[in-house]
Amino acid sequence: MTSRLPPPGPLPAGQHAGCDTSGMFLVHRIFRWLYRELPVLVREVASGDTARSAVVGRYAHLDFFALHMHHETEDMVLWDRLEARAPACALHVGQMRAQHAEVAVHLARIEPQLAPWVATADHGLRDAFAADLEALRDLLSAHLGQEEGDILPVAGEVMSQQEWDFMEEHTRATLMAHRKELGKDVMALQLGLLVASVPEAEREDWFRTNVPAPVRVLYLLLLKRRYDNAMRELYPDRPVPAMV
Repeated sequence: MTSRLPPPGPLPAGQHAGCDTSGMFLVHRIFRWLYRELPVLVREVASGDTARSAVVGRYAHLDFFALHMHHETEDMVLWDRLEARAPACALHVGQMRAQHAEVAVHLARIEPQLAPWVATADHGLRDAFAADLEALRDLLSAHLGQEEGDILPVAGEVMSQQEWDFMEEHTRATLMAHRKELGKDVMALQLGLLVASVPEAEREDWFRTNVPAPVRVLYLLLLKRRYDNAMRELYPDRPVPAMV
């Protein structure tokens, strides 16, 4: 169950300023990879190959859902708290709000293109769809970089660990609530992508430190296989591009 998030303003009683924001860099790495790869996957679909457009389209829908969820969670948790506790950050917070709105405009233009392209695999629809995805990719890359430079250091100083952890709890609860829509392998994809976002030399230690033991067992017994199957479905003829 997701814990209740207190209203923005001063830190809740019993909580202390200072939190570890390093996990957000992994999440951003995943989004950079997803939106770098998605237009490539779309452009690779041959005209008329509706079987392949259906595969790529399913993962595109997941990517869009994930980006909406990520930004809505940040909007709910971050901006009001940062403005209240670090007024000098208000300019950067305003830029983040504006960039989130711009991303939403791009998604509103892109998402209606998905179903017609999936249904037909038309090359004209494909190329227009991919071009808009590339524009979103570039916008997102700039936004994530600024957030890492201007927002995360401040959040690490003025937010509590409980507040920061709420974003992960909310994300997990949202994915579970939409599991029927997103598919049974959505949790495998979430954890598999997180693992892939960690440099290989650090991966084993990160996995042991950050993933609870029961989830580690479930991942090794079941979820990793589902994740690997999903990657083979996306990349049947070439290796999965590295994230790091």
